[in-house]
Amino acid sequence: MPPLKLEMVDTDMKGLILSGGKGTRLYPLTYTRAKQLIPVANEPVLFRVIRSIRDAGIGEIGIVTGETGAEVQDAVGDGSRWGVKITYIPQDAPKGLAHAVQISRAFLGDDRFVMFLGDNVIQGGISTLIEQFAASDWNAQIVLKEVENPQHFGVAELNADGSIKQLIEKPANPPSNLALVGIYMFDSNIFTAVNAIQPSKRGELEITDAIQWLAVRQYRVHPYVHHGWWIDTGKPTDMLTANEYVLREVPVEILGEVSPDSTIGAGVIVQPGAKIINSIIRGPSIIGENTIVENAYIGANTSIYHDCTIRNCELERCIVLEHSNIENVPQRIADSMIGRRARIGSASRKPVALKMNLGDYGQVWLP
Repeated sequence: MPPLKLEMVDTDMKGLILSGGKGTRLYPLTYTRAKQLIPVANEPVLFRVIRSIRDAGIGEIGIVTGETGAEVQDAVGDGSRWGVKITYIPQDAPKGLAHAVQISRAFLGDDRFVMFLGDNVIQGGISTLIEQFAASDWNAQIVLKEVENPQHFGVAELNADGSIKQLIEKPANPPSNLALVGIYMFDSNIFTAVNAIQPSKRGELEITDAIQWLAVRQYRVHPYVHHGWWIDTGKPTDMLTANEYVLREVPVEILGEVSPDSTIGAGVIVQPGAKIINSIIRGPSIIGENTIVENAYIGANTSIYHDCTIRNCELERCIVLEHSNIENVPQRIADSMIGRRARIGSASRKPVALKMNLGDYGQVWLP
């Protein structure tokens, strides 16, 4: 599909996307792919973040990259498909979010900016947040969300009047259940803060410490509590949940071929070049470009990416990446992520046995 050409948007703010990190919690998929490029609802998470920033009226975006920088740059390009201008900012090592801000000073200048972690998915976009910040005299705005496991995130404790009391990075005993969502807005005072703090016990310059530095010195830091869904797509279970939520937001289109002997449920998206033959597809789900689904059942909350073949099998609540082939599997595959060019089949000759070439960190559950 040719890239969508849009007119360049522009505001006085800039965007900064963090797209480094090794994605170790998503091994083995991230051995061969940047975690921000793994798709939910057949769109890489990073692309969704770029669109969200673009839709908020921001036309200049910097992307901080790490070891997978070449792959990210190859996938994203110059940003013209979204009507934005992309600048790449290499980070030599994962030294913390505040370090990413430090090395982006030349790109950001003295402009206000929004910083968005490239593996975060949030309901509703950020347009309202950008409008609030642009119309205010705040020095920073942070986004918070109530979570069940705050010890895994940066945590905010608020005063009775709703102002910030303290921010702590991954505390063993969290003082609240308000986690910092990976979306932040700053003016140029943040550069003074990130240059004033010291590395944490993890050896990183923590953005929570920089925001705390601002708050203690009476800079105006506004906390916004988000009431929609938000997912940090750091683990396979998170990716599947994000896929489930995002599928409900994608406009339904049937652009591929569907044979008369197939049944397509509500909320099913069939992308151009896909072929559905003698199959049942339940929504919400999406079938990618040039993918063939034949004599198969595709259950709800499933995304099958481009150029796959799914034949004589059943899948439900799965993400299947491109060029994969799944055929003649006698049992339903559920709650699974299947990487690029994977092959899953069944033995046709005796001795019948499980056979697999399983890579490092691979996982298999047998019924």
